[in-house]
Amino acid sequence: MTPLDGALWLVRHGFPVFPADHPAVPRCAGLHKTCDGSRGKHPAVAFTKAWTLDERKAHETFARGLRNPAVAVGACSGPNGARLLVVDSDRPGAIEDVAAARGETWPVTMRVLTAKGHHDYLWYPSALQLGNGLGALQGQFDGDVRAGNAYVIGPGALHASGVVYELEDAARPPVLAPSWLLDALVTKPQFVARRTHWRDASRPASSSVRGLVAFVLDSRPGARNNRLFWAACRAAEDGREDAQDALLSAALQAGLDEREALATIRSAYNRTGATA
Repeated sequence: MTPLDGALWLVRHGFPVFPADHPAVPRCAGLHKTCDGSRGKHPAVAFTKAWTLDERKAHETFARGLRNPAVAVGACSGPNGARLLVVDSDRPGAIEDVAAARGETWPVTMRVLTAKGHHDYLWYPSALQLGNGLGALQGQFDGDVRAGNAYVIGPGALHASGVVYELEDAARPPVLAPSWLLDALVTKPQFVARRTHWRDASRPASSSVRGLVAFVLDSRPGARNNRLFWAACRAAEDGREDAQDALLSAALQAGLDEREALATIRSAYNRTGATA
């Protein structure tokens, strides 16, 4: 399956598609100012607005140059107005293991095989407010979830490793998300208290670090990761190695998942020449 094949399959099955970077082009085509090295995954357009369900437009977009197809998750609409939830397992069987640990069976649903694991597509009621947080699955699931203002790379896309994202069964549609999964995702995670350097009496936090923490805590959905990156850049520029744990704790309280927040902080410190 080529990127064009994947894009056309997606729009024909009602999944809004948009172009993302392709690892075979010389420079990252993503809209960001600085690529974090995850080639093939960055949106090449403002995906919340520039997606399409038009087959002709999709053909024009993906036939004229190398771009990976990606799905605008929040723009998807299923039966009775249901919304799309994508469960991204970082290894084969990761979500099945979570289900088994809870005495449940993972449903057979639309699955896209990825470089490391798989994306499972599911529908959930529109009245439910979901995002990218793992809720009670934090620390229990080797992967992520994508819902609301989010996107996933689609079938036909080329991963930087050379693996092509493939549909496990092109005739299999998404099914309704199981209730135990939805309950877990809307349940607030229980975090173990972390000792942070910025609260260490031997080196109390500066007012600038406290201000950066407050800036991250005041983040709203859709802006949280950008605000965390900005704050981490400022901390790194000031040489505040002790700010990393404080910013991570603030990011978790603001609703970001731990892996995503850690990656953002590392990227910020690496960009400024510091280490994280």
